[in-house]
Amino acid sequence: MTPATADLYSQSSRTRPSWLARSEAWLDRKGKGAWIAAMVLGFVFFWPVGLALLAYMIWSKQMFSKSCRHSRSHDMRRTGMAAMKPSGNSAFDAYKTETLRRLEDEQASFESFLERLREAKDKAEFDQFMDDRAHRARSENRQDEDDARQDA
Repeated sequence: MTPATADLYSQSSRTRPSWLARSEAWLDRKGKGAWIAAMVLGFVFFWPVGLALLAYMIWSKQMFSKSCRHSRSHDMRRTGMAAMKPSGNSAFDAYKTETLRRLEDEQASFESFLERLREAKDKAEFDQFMDDRAHRARSENRQDEDDARQDA
């Protein structure tokens, strides 16, 4: 018996859960694929049922539970903390410390390189804008002078 089903039967020993509660527990046991299949079938046979299932899945966070995003961030935190713990081997710990320091230095220098690259690109774009603006201003001045000559 799954925890969802056990909770349903532990609510009251005299009452049996409704067919909706039993259906929900059955879908929970089958997993997210069963919920999605039920929603698609609901849309196919009678669209309000599919819409209701979609709303319920979003409202109950059923759709987004156990998402890859959460497990990936948890794994990254766990491995980050494990990297800082000493291993007990002093030679390895010294090597690890030196490697991490070197990687941090490389990361800092790369980030400064990227910043300089962005600044150079911004400056080049700004210089191009100013050149275009000056060119347009000269063209307008020539046009105004040509118009003034024709009027005179």
